[in-house]
Amino acid sequence: MSYRILVVDDSPVARKVVRRALGMTQLEIAEIYEAGSGVEALASLRSNWVDLVLCDVHMPEMNGQELVEHMKQQDDLKGTPVIIISSDTTDARRDSLLAAGADDYLHKPITPERLRAAVLCLLHPENLT
Repeated sequence: MSYRILVVDDSPVARKVVRRALGMTQLEIAEIYEAGSGVEALASLRSNWVDLVLCDVHMPEMNGQELVEHMKQQDDLKGTPVIIISSDTTDARRDSLLAAGADDYLHKPITPERLRAAVLCLLHPENLT
């Protein structure tokens, strides 16, 4: 199965790092979309079929938590899994995002191995090895 993934981060460098990590996961990826804010992410989600969102927390216009909350209120988006990727290591932030509906929380810097495990756990758990 090949995946369509949306990477959301206001830093182009951070998006590039996530893209590179995805490329090293050995997952079959059909498409990687990018957005620089939650607002851009919603527009991308409206025009592209996406299997998974990888999202930073701290962004302008609409942050990661606001994006998750908005997605979980929309019938057509609430089933789309969201993995938060953030340098914010506080338990309170992680707990708040998971309570808002995020499906997983990875700390930056991410490794391809941890990213692979998180993606497979959410999208295709029978492939975990």
